[in-house]
Amino acid sequence: MTVPARDDLPFDDLTDFENADRGFIAALVPGVVRDADGGVVHDADAYAFLEDDCPDTAHPSLWRQARLCARQGLYEVTEGVYQVRGLDLSNMTLVEGSRGVIVIDPLISAECAAAALALYREHRGQRPVTGLIYTHSHVDHFGGARGVLPHGTEDGVPVLAPENFLEHAVSENVYAGNAMLRRATFMYGSWLPTGPRGRIGTGLGTTTSTGTVGLVAPTVDITRTGQTEVVDGVRIVFQPTPGTEAPAEMNFVLSEQRALCMAENACHTLHNLVTLRGAPVRDARVWARYLDEAIDVFGDTYDVGFASHHWPTWGRDNVVRFLGEQRDLYAYLHDQTLRLLNEGLTGTEIAEELRLPPALETAWHARGYYGSVSHNVKAVYQRYMGWYDGNPAHLWEHPPVELARRHVDVAGGPEQTLAKARTYAEAGDLRFAATLLLHLVFADPENTVAKEELATVYERLGHGSENGPWRNIYLTGALELREGPAANEVDTSGTEMASALTVSMLLDSLAVRIDGPRAWNDHMTLDFVVIDEQRRHRVNLHHGALTHRDMPVHHTPKPHAGLTLILTRPELIGVLAGGGLAGIETDGDPDLLTRLLSYASDPDRAFPIVTP
Repeated sequence: MTVPARDDLPFDDLTDFENADRGFIAALVPGVVRDADGGVVHDADAYAFLEDDCPDTAHPSLWRQARLCARQGLYEVTEGVYQVRGLDLSNMTLVEGSRGVIVIDPLISAECAAAALALYREHRGQRPVTGLIYTHSHVDHFGGARGVLPHGTEDGVPVLAPENFLEHAVSENVYAGNAMLRRATFMYGSWLPTGPRGRIGTGLGTTTSTGTVGLVAPTVDITRTGQTEVVDGVRIVFQPTPGTEAPAEMNFVLSEQRALCMAENACHTLHNLVTLRGAPVRDARVWARYLDEAIDVFGDTYDVGFASHHWPTWGRDNVVRFLGEQRDLYAYLHDQTLRLLNEGLTGTEIAEELRLPPALETAWHARGYYGSVSHNVKAVYQRYMGWYDGNPAHLWEHPPVELARRHVDVAGGPEQTLAKARTYAEAGDLRFAATLLLHLVFADPENTVAKEELATVYERLGHGSENGPWRNIYLTGALELREGPAANEVDTSGTEMASALTVSMLLDSLAVRIDGPRAWNDHMTLDFVVIDEQRRHRVNLHHGALTHRDMPVHHTPKPHAGLTLILTRPELIGVLAGGGLAGIETDGDPDLLTRLLSYASDPDRAFPIVTP
């Protein structure tokens, strides 16, 4: 990802800056959001340095994008529609209704959402929240819900979300949540210092806030295109888009306001087909088709388009052109990857060969600030072909440490490997220098010289990257080589997230924590009779695998369970969290529960990534 000459991109086109500033009302001053203890949850003022000229430690295109994303405050989109931008990774949109205000996507944390709502109310009056809309199932679009609907205020307030929202919102943060959060610290540069040599943004926004994550469960499911709901007098027509940027997502138009919300399906960047923090691969083919459908379905019902990130686009023709180019972007990546795949190229080879058409390559909103052509092509390959590229040599390779030791041996030992890496770095081949140094670090983790050399190479790669997450990943890798791993800051496994899980999902979340080898020789059967749902959940631990099935409460399967617990769903959450059996009706041997929970492991929140 080398730095292109300025002449290759239309830096004299200031349309994005004009649109990003349009409708500005006021900023939050100071632009710092704190938690109840005074800790900083989000600091928008830290990005003031971006008003300076681009230094040689940043890609000029990414610097431009970072400047746009760092704009902070309350903006009018159109009459009755407002956005608060720059107070988290995402935007919070507010639509004025007959009695109050509808909140769309309440950011990541309650603290930031409350600050955004307060900024709106300061300039638009003390309107109550009369509706809440989640555009999709990622935490930066629902986590701050309690900042706009505190406990005790949600009664009678409709909460709208795409079908299956709850399942995807909570499962993503539970099943592989620890590993995703750990990798997210690299992707978002959570531990990097903010500044020209460190974090300048993510391409999608500045960075993620670190406050309190919560969730108010939806009360209205959006299940079909054309579904129309009226919330506080506001007529909204929906288009579900499952399997696009999120497994549960939706676009919609505010009919009377003539404003089209594209959720996160069309932003001012090429998006991810698989996020670098980890996630199921998204379907670029379906993504393109839903963008095409949006152009057709919503017709001429809007004059402005906005999304859950970045800034709006005004004028229907401009929006249609924007959506059409975004559609063609994902369709091209999908189809050309498959064309080359079917010619025998691997994902890595396709990523090196494929380039976008010139008209898309120079469109600012199609640049790879958040997703990239390189890792999106590999995602398409992964979706269709999996991890194996067909070469037998790659079928059963050694794991990283053993492979590294052999590479270092072949190179002639540590000193020769280090010398060769320096030669490649000095020649400008930072990618191969990183590969050699990685082998040396994995073969000899105590080699401080190799670690520092690798950190320096990562720094250079980061400073030259146009992609925000790539920059953050490289620079965080350098930081971790020098200072060691750090634990995840954000906790998405709190009580309110757990309360949103179904009983089956709660048991699944326990199953993925069972230490199989320790449980190999233990066998047990437990029944959880959940009286407020009138369901019986039979749990079996056999051969280190925890399985479960759901049945009517009065059905008693054979054999008889060694322990039966009769309890409510909230009590079950407490029991599985280790809260004990006080007040719980039981039948059988209570020690079975103790034994079962003893096999549950707690994940390492600071597992190493750049070292073995």
